[in-house]
Amino acid sequence: MGSLPFSIEFFPPKTPEALARLRETRERLVRLSPRYFSVTLGAGGSARDGTLDVAVEIHKKGYEAAPHLTCIGTSRESIRDRLREYQSLGIRHLVALRGDLPSPYGELGDFRYASELVAFVRAETGDWFHVDVAAYPEVHPQATSPQDDLKYFINKVKAGADTAITQYFYNPDAYFHFVDAVQRAGVFIPIVPGIMPITNYSSLVRFSDTCGADIPRWIRLRLDSYGDDTVSIKAFGLEVVTALCERLREGGAPGFHFYSLNQAAMVEALCANLRLAG
Repeated sequence: MGSLPFSIEFFPPKTPEALARLRETRERLVRLSPRYFSVTLGAGGSARDGTLDVAVEIHKKGYEAAPHLTCIGTSRESIRDRLREYQSLGIRHLVALRGDLPSPYGELGDFRYASELVAFVRAETGDWFHVDVAAYPEVHPQATSPQDDLKYFINKVKAGADTAITQYFYNPDAYFHFVDAVQRAGVFIPIVPGIMPITNYSSLVRFSDTCGADIPRWIRLRLDSYGDDTVSIKAFGLEVVTALCERLREGGAPGFHFYSLNQAAMVEALCANLRLAG
């Protein structure tokens, strides 16, 4: 089996110490030759300036940066300004998302759906940006039905998305079923699996319960059996995620998008196991 392109996601650090650690992580991971680094926003769309700062630094170092752009809590004018800023800097890749819904006292903003944001990006900037959107093989946790979730995804593609990155999952059949459903609907953009390394059981369960990602029962039971044995958790996690990626590669996945959590070791280990490092 040949190698596949892959990308790596960071989140903006909150302290100078965390920023220094992220820079060290980035310099380790660039040796693997990822296609690009994406940079998230904070929960609820916070830390927009942090996203900009991290993305600009990556870009100035000569690597491709793909900052996240969300529509919740934003105005057309604020998005227009951010697009112009990215264009002036030479950044040509975005990840366009709806974003987390605001608290009862927050504001939705001028866009309700990611498809509206994608359409706005295209209307304002044409083909300047390569636009990624999100996909949910196990169905978005707030979707009313799998059929509606598929419809919203297709709307994003019709609005101008180039490629998609999935929410992480540990059941490869969920990914293959979703890709098949999309293609039966006449949509054929690359859908890149999002890959979450397993390094901490309690945090993985907490985050998965929030975002709707399923952890298969056999994986939960094995992880739970290790208690506080982090060495065993990481070893088992590496085995599980390596096998997942191998199955996805065999099934025709176009690449991988690794959620690094701003840490290098597990991404390095996965790339070594999969022989992805460039």
